[in-house]
Amino acid sequence: MLFYPVELTPDDNDTLLATCPLLPEVTTFGADRSDALRHAAEAIEEAVAARLSRWEDIPAADPAEVAEGVRLPLAAGMKVLLFWVCRSRGVTRAELARRLGWHREQVDRLFRIDHNSRIDQLEAAFKAAGEPFEQAIKRAA
Repeated sequence: MLFYPVELTPDDNDTLLATCPLLPEVTTFGADRSDALRHAAEAIEEAVAARLSRWEDIPAADPAEVAEGVRLPLAAGMKVLLFWVCRSRGVTRAELARRLGWHREQVDRLFRIDHNSRIDQLEAAFKAAGEPFEQAIKRAA
């Protein structure tokens, strides 16, 4: 669903340095291409999780322009998409909680990558934010 570019550069100790141009905080390495991409996927997921928790901008990549990269897990991608909808519509987490009639902690969990949110809860949040999931996914594509 959401792809992030990864640049692999041979390092001076026979490893590959992996960075993500859209997320400058991502820097990792691997013994070979597959290992470097696996580590990059983990680092990108952590970077996105940190940005979500701080309600900071999360850049989007054009999949057509990603020569080499990694995909966020589907659930993480849905959470990022919900974040983008909320940010674009000026809906804070507190406002989303009011609209849903939920406790703030319930809403906060929707934006935690390490929490397994239920699909029906995510769909309700998209609707409460003002853009149903189907519409949000089309706009993001």
